[in-house]
Amino acid sequence: MGMIGVAPATRENVTAGLAVAVVALLTDQASKLTMLKGIDLGNTGPIPVAPFAEFRLVWNYGISYGLLRQEEQFGQWILVAIAALASFLIVRWLLRAPTLLAAVSLGLILGGAIGNAIDRLAYGAVLDFVHVFMPDRSFSWYVFNLADTWIVAGVVGLLYDMIRSGPNDATKSGSS
Repeated sequence: MGMIGVAPATRENVTAGLAVAVVALLTDQASKLTMLKGIDLGNTGPIPVAPFAEFRLVWNYGISYGLLRQEEQFGQWILVAIAALASFLIVRWLLRAPTLLAAVSLGLILGGAIGNAIDRLAYGAVLDFVHVFMPDRSFSWYVFNLADTWIVAGVVGLLYDMIRSGPNDATKSGSS
């Protein structure tokens, strides 16, 4: 059952969103495997990549910014279940995405969410490895991964699409 006044997404939008999800998931998992197995970042230690960035292995047992830290197996399964529910809801939303930008943005979020859920299943925590900081190290951003980047980019894309479309455009396109 669709939202009132919102037409289902076109087949092209859904296909694009799912394709982006697959690419986001594969690049996320490939980058994590490269850091963990190829470079062996756990044993090599931090690797400088710019005056303001390094690769540094950090295991995140929580969600964003390490919130809701769950080191016990039961807690990890709860976080996996939440990710599975979120992924299901994102797919449902994708099936009604009114624009290509919304579909691609939802695909980024979906790929990132599944990528981090795979980490939880495989390792019991999410593998983060990109550390950004001020060159003098007076400020340090949290450590993140490509899945986190895809999720943030997807949210920004959705916000832009909503602002660009305006509050009434979705209902207008469904009633033409």
